[in-house]
Amino acid sequence: MRYAEGPTVAVEVLVDAPPGVVWAVVGDVSVPARFSAELQAVEWLGGASGPAVGARFVGRNQHPAAGTWETTSTIVAWEPERALAWDVGEPSHPSASWRFDLEAAGSGTRLRQWARLGPGPSGLTIAIEAMPEKEERIIARRLEEHRVNMEATLAGIKALAEGPGAPSP
Repeated sequence: MRYAEGPTVAVEVLVDAPPGVVWAVVGDVSVPARFSAELQAVEWLGGASGPAVGARFVGRNQHPAAGTWETTSTIVAWEPERALAWDVGEPSHPSASWRFDLEAAGSGTRLRQWARLGPGPSGLTIAIEAMPEKEERIIARRLEEHRVNMEATLAGIKALAEGPGAPSP
């Protein structure tokens, strides 16, 4: 597994709520910060107050080995009750891409979160350049960190969508 190949990770969960209710949670890009150990906060840029294709936001992140940093992301897909995606860094050459997909499943919703590393440079590429012989282990560890945070995020979204006070579609 090489960074240049755009390694990916995906997780999914079945939510006992219709897509409209799940979308009311997923459509708020700040929600993952409530559940992720890494993403700490999200702030819209350029007068944007919510997601739309082309809207940009800053993500504030923290990691025990890397410290704190900020990234700028651009919404690249916004399909209500279906998909929300953003690219980190330059949209034409992102350092990472993230996506939520929703699909009706009976009376509930299948919710999937997906992430791809690269192809643009990131903090990870610095580590790989310093230790090229460890590239596969570095990538595997990073994907596992993402998987753990994504599972926590989906569990949190599921709880919000199924719980008391769930949003209206």
